[in-house]
Amino acid sequence: MKFKNDPPKSVSVSISPSGVIVEGDSVTLNCISDSNPPALNFSWFKGGTIVGSGRIYNISKISSNDSGEYKCKSINEHGGKYSDNVTLNVMYPPRNVSVLISASGVIVEGDSVTLNCISDSNPPALNFTWFKGGTIVGSGRIYNISKISSDDSGEYKCKSINRHGGKYSRNVTLNVMYPPRSVSVLISGSGVIVEGDSVTLNCISDSNPPALNFSWFKGGTIVGSGRIFSISKISSDDSGEYKCKSINEHGEKYSDTVTLNVMYPPRNVSVLMSGSGVIVEGDSVTLNCISDSNPPALNFSWFKENETSAVGSGQSFSALQSGRFYCQAHNQHGSQRSDAVTVTVHHVAGGNVIVITAAFGGLFFIIIFILFIMKKQRNVKAEDLTVKENDLYSDASRRVSVHDKPLSDPDLANGALYASVKPKKIRGKPPESRDTEEIQYATVQHHKKTEMKRAEENECQYDDIRVHQPDAAVR
Repeated sequence: MKFKNDPPKSVSVSISPSGVIVEGDSVTLNCISDSNPPALNFSWFKGGTIVGSGRIYNISKISSNDSGEYKCKSINEHGGKYSDNVTLNVMYPPRNVSVLISASGVIVEGDSVTLNCISDSNPPALNFTWFKGGTIVGSGRIYNISKISSDDSGEYKCKSINRHGGKYSRNVTLNVMYPPRSVSVLISGSGVIVEGDSVTLNCISDSNPPALNFSWFKGGTIVGSGRIFSISKISSDDSGEYKCKSINEHGEKYSDTVTLNVMYPPRNVSVLMSGSGVIVEGDSVTLNCISDSNPPALNFSWFKENETSAVGSGQSFSALQSGRFYCQAHNQHGSQRSDAVTVTVHHVAGGNVIVITAAFGGLFFIIIFILFIMKKQRNVKAEDLTVKENDLYSDASRRVSVHDKPLSDPDLANGALYASVKPKKIRGKPPESRDTEEIQYATVQHHKKTEMKRAEENECQYDDIRVHQPDAAVR
């Protein structure tokens, strides 16, 4: 068969291998043309760009970048002709995987946040897995967190998968902001705080971003600022309840209160005296030791001024003798003594007290006895009185003594008690009414017998009591 001499009539491209082309494969394009004379010149185009020449165009380790439309141009001496376009669709696993965060800027606790897994793959990935750290937390192209909390803070990544493979994205960090929480006060040192110590209070809080503003309160009063509150040479006035307030741009919170209980030795020690401090011998005055200390003093010692040995112990002390007394209060942190107080005891002889008591008792019985005699006299018959007139007249000028011998000085010293009763002269009254006259003399002597320790020594002793009435001539 003879061909006319004309340019190629039909030009086509064959691809080897046929079917799915995966990134990394080797691909051969063959330019087939019908021409007479046969074409000896071939050009290859991708899009509108020449990419090669020759009947065969070979691509080793094809990549996604080689995907596209190809054609060839067959040329002989009479002209040239293009083939139709053929498409190289290079399949490849996901690449350029990344995470897009829906929220822009600061993420605050309580916000809703969406994470989107972006990947380049052929065919497009349909399988996605989400990780926080090394733990799977979700699946799907979109991972949504509603009302995000600080617990959701951390590093996230996704894995994009198609039939040709999978690939992880880079990590993205969710930094969730939140106001202070879990605020507490840390006291430097441990154990007992003693007056004079240095104490540091540290305000601890959990917040994002970290709190930079702190206020300190004692009760309801602001006493300082800054994370650290220091008290040098602490005193009992610093005792009380403290708390701090932690603040950042998202909010604030108070800590719980902590108590500073400052210990100190006794001070302001004084003696409280019941009464004036002046007592009679035999009595006592109670002295109480008062002090201010923390913990309260439980140990007290009592001293008499200018004496080194203690005369008593306990918070109360009964003083029985004259002198100046002071107390000393102790606790585990020290001791302090009080000023001295004066106790005065007045001495009274024991015998005098008994005599005075007996005398008042005797006088009472004398009065009762005299009244009894007077009543008895009213019943004496008139004739009996007449018979006795002569005898009574002779004794009219004499006193009747209880004892024959006079009282000695010791008797007077022992408190002898005398009572004399003298009658009034009742003129112009008949003898029948003389029984109503008062007793002329009644002398009662009370003796205290010191040598006899008997109950009778306080009793009144009575001897002769004689009633005298003057005779008619004297009357």
